Parts: sequence; C-alpha cells; structure tokens
Amino acid sequence: MSVPQYWLLVGTRQNWNVSFENGNIWGLKEFREVLALWNMLREGDKLLLYVSKPVTGIVGIGTVRTKFRQTTPLWPQEVRDGAVIWPLRFEFDIEYCLSPAQGNDRCYRDNDLQLITRMVFQCVPITKAIRVRQHFALPSDLTEPRTAVPIRAEEAACPSPPSHEEMKARLRDIGTIQGFVAEEEYAIEGNRLDVVWRRVQRSVPTYAFEVQLAGDVYHALAKLKRAYELWNSHIFLVARADVHHKFQELLSGTFHEIGERIRFLDLASLIELHKRKMSYKELERQMGILA
Repeated sequence: MSVPQYWLLVGTRQNWNVSFENGNIWGLKEFREVLALWNMLREGDKLLLYVSKPVTGIVGIGTVRTKFRQTTPLWPQEVRDGAVIWPLRFEFDIEYCLSPAQGNDRCYRDNDLQLITRMVFQCVPITKAIRVRQHFALPSDLTEPRTAVPIRAEEAACPSPPSHEEMKARLRDIGTIQGFVAEEEYAIEGNRLDVVWRRVQRSVPTYAFEVQLAGDVYHALAKLKRAYELWNSHIFLVARADVHHKFQELLSGTFHEIGERIRFLDLASLIELHKRKMSYKELERQMGILA
C-alpha cells in the first residue's frame, strides 16, 4: 500500500466551522497553481488542518474521501452571490481534531509552517507529517493499511427474495444512519439513479447505487459510469451473487474505465449490513444516546 501524500490546508476558524457544518467539504478557487495541486490530490491522502486565526497552528488531521467540481452554490457567500466561488471541492473525514477550547494550547506549531501558510493548499513532507502525528500522540507508521472486517454472505439470512423497492429502502436507511442525505430516484440526465448519498443537501452524490434484481445490468452500469464522470462518485451495483459473472464480463469490455472504481454488492451481504445497522440504532435509542 502506497504512503498517502500529506497536504496542508489553511483556513480561519470561521472557514472550518462552515466546512464542518456542511459535511466536511472544502473548496478552493480555480487559480492555475491551485488547480495543478488539486489535480494531484487523491482519495486516501491526508490533510493537516491549519487554523490561521485566531489559533495559528495545526489542530487536526483528516482523510480525503472524494473530490469533485461544484457546479451549484453551496456555502453562505456563494448562495448570497448566486455563483460558485470555490469550485475545486473535496470531502474528507476527520481522523483527529482539537476542540476550539483546546486549539490555542494544544495545536501543533513550528516556524516553518508560519512561513509557508500564505499558500492555503500545498504538499508537506512526510517527515513533517510524522512530527504532527507524534505531537497528537497518533500512530506514526504511515504505511500501515487499515483493513475492514468483511461481512460474510453466508451469515446473512434472506428467507424470501427481496423486492427492488425494499432494497432501495434498505440502502436509504443505511445512508441515513451513516449521516448522509440519502435519496431515492435521483435525477441524472433524463434517467434516475436508484439511491444516492450526499454529504449535504446541495452537494453532489458521494455514493451512487443501482439495484438490479433482474434485468438490464448494462443500463445500470451506464448510469453509474455517468455518475462517476459527472461527480466522481463512489459507485455500486447491488445484485444477486449469480449476476457477478455478467458484471465482470462487462467490466472487462465496455465498462473497463470504471473497473477500479465500481464495487459489486450482493443482496445477502447488504441485507445483513442493514440488519446490523438497524440493530445498533435501536440499541443506541434504548440507551438514550440517539434521539
């Protein structure tokens, strides 16, 4: 697994508050130098979150999830002006972040950073990133991959064949529990995607799903491919396990461009994931930690 690139991301406390309130989305103006750097940004890269005022230091670390061009106004100033000001967008997850009360005393500072923060977005050496991680007592082995524990399809119970509408509803539930704006039948150039998940209401789809219980796998892949081209979405085909061979056949031919991007989800695994998510949600409700 390759070592992720680390990027210094500079903003005021107000900038960061707006970003966090809008689903951890950041945007950059489209200057030539910034565009070149944004084009180098990859999913899985790390972000050093720098507050330029009032703190003046690194307060956290994030991980890039996806990047895209914003075509509709999202942030307050853009909505007021009726125009997109920062079109070069990316979404990120927070690995670690100080609270505003902790920021001034516990942030990471050094003289080199204060000299280079006039550039609001730039690469930083891995050695610098290691020092930041050590400052926050985070693991500094940057090459160690994190692996997810898979859900085994044979563990899932599916007593009767699910309907297309039922599977869409399950995907919507999972997305909502994950904190996304989950929507069925999302419009895309005269067609409809079965389900999409967005970070916030005015953002583009971060995840796009097509459910194929029987029928046209080709058409489903065509819609997902277009979602990837338009929004750089993470794309998924949800189908029975016996459709996987047709899925692979199409990826090796017509849809080879999305072979590294798309994922196949079999029905049984998705049903089991939904069951576990709903169970956790109910447990949290019983414990009083979920409204």
